[in-house]
Amino acid sequence: MIIVSWNCAGAFRNKFTYLQNLLPDVCVVQECEDPTRSASDSYRRWSENSLWIGNNKNRGLGIFAKPYIHLEPVVLNDDGLETFLPCRIEGAMTLLRVWTRRRESYDYRYIGQLWRYLNLHAEALRSEISIVMGDFNSNVIWDKRHAEVSHTSVVQQLSNIGLESLYHYAQSVPQGKERDATLFLQRNLKKPYHIDYAFIPKNLLTSSTIEIGESQTWLKYSDHMPVRVKIGTVL
Repeated sequence: MIIVSWNCAGAFRNKFTYLQNLLPDVCVVQECEDPTRSASDSYRRWSENSLWIGNNKNRGLGIFAKPYIHLEPVVLNDDGLETFLPCRIEGAMTLLRVWTRRRESYDYRYIGQLWRYLNLHAEALRSEISIVMGDFNSNVIWDKRHAEVSHTSVVQQLSNIGLESLYHYAQSVPQGKERDATLFLQRNLKKPYHIDYAFIPKNLLTSSTIEIGESQTWLKYSDHMPVRVKIGTVL
């Protein structure tokens, strides 16, 4: 199964066709509009097998799957945290889509949102074949800014439930030493950051692959590069 995660930076109705070259079975898209309320007929047709969540109909979090793939919403209390969309794929795998958001409390904005969400639902994710994937808006290089929670603490939480970053495993690099950027801040090539991740079960690491989109191709569409993951046998 091929899963692609991409923060499209809005107006996904005009961009969804660009993902087709990546041959995804499932797309996880941040900052996309609600397809059920879109004026674009082609976007609505393409999105017939999808789930979406968001407080703003123009910028939310969606999952879009091929017609033959069964998506089932998973009810997990978000406790006001933003933005998480869990679902079950083919009744066998739980995919937690992540787009961490800014909040008033500095320690609980962005990565702090995921830290709190994992505290609530670690057991549920541990009991399933789970993948946590999306825009974390975080990197270990910013750990010192956070007094209570950090990127490192979330990586440990995920490891405790049996999940590891596929990129860091495949590239044999520690957190914070990434060679590939997933974000170019303000679309500036001189401001590269790695803030998008795919954490998968440890027993699937050796049979899975990950690719980061190239800036020459994707920067004209978004400040984020797509993350393409090919998962070993799951379903």
